[in-house]
Amino acid sequence: MPVINVMEEIVRNALAEHKDQLQLSCTCERCMDDVLAISLNRLQPRYIVNEETSPFVRASYTADRQGAANIISTVFQAAKIVSENKRCSNKEVEIT
Repeated sequence: MPVINVMEEIVRNALAEHKDQLQLSCTCERCMDDVLAISLNRLQPRYIVNEETSPFVRASYTADRQGAANIISTVFQAAKIVSENKRCSNKEVEIT
């Protein structure tokens, strides 16, 4: 039976939902994965073994305003770190 970190799904959804507001200097797969990894390393994992319980775990975070705000804040902080320290081959500087 697979072990699933529901927090990864929650963070992926937050990344997709707020991608335009993150002000990322690059949105390539490598940079997005870096944002995901940094975020997940800073958030507590939520492991499940039964995929049917995933909606309940996700709902508990979306219903908890402080929990949801913490996740979004963590994603924004990770995006800032990645934008300032890109490791991808897209080294072009965005002019703002």
